[in-house]
Amino acid sequence: MTPSPQIRRALTLAGIVVCLSLPARAQTPRDGSHDFDFARGVWHTHVTRTLDPFAGGTHTVTLDGTKTARAVWGGRAWLEEIEADGPNGHWEGATLFTYNPKSGQWSQTYIDGASGEIEAPTIGDFKDGRGELLGTEVYHGRNVLVRGVWSDITTNAHRYEVSLSQDGGRTWATAFSAYLTRISN
Repeated sequence: MTPSPQIRRALTLAGIVVCLSLPARAQTPRDGSHDFDFARGVWHTHVTRTLDPFAGGTHTVTLDGTKTARAVWGGRAWLEEIEADGPNGHWEGATLFTYNPKSGQWSQTYIDGASGEIEAPTIGDFKDGRGELLGTEVYHGRNVLVRGVWSDITTNAHRYEVSLSQDGGRTWATAFSAYLTRISN
């Protein structure tokens, strides 16, 4: 015997009510607290800064220097210090990375050594050996998206790249890229 349309509708509604009343399972974020462990130590860094990322990227400056990274707060944060030299002189900066165990995400905040200015943080995580943190910054008076990516991570080398987007993330222009090789742990 086939139930009537009214009974089928009532059973369907009852099923929906039961499903909606079940407690939602909170997804536990992946423990990424060791994502930046690869960065510990002293590294040689070869940097290419693109001075005109939205105008074709044909004007670049290269710098060579050293990046030193150490864990703080038992590894829940990292402090990086960078010094590099290029055609425009000496450059220094520091970056603080902090891990949020509730969200499973990292926050990156850069501080310029010359001006003392603190950039707005980027936030994100690592998936499949690739780290991606996103945020916004002001570029030539206009808010743009900024994306930092760590890739090609091995024991003795990795890449870091900063790209900007002025179209909501549809396209990205490289503004900064660094290839780092380990000097010591």
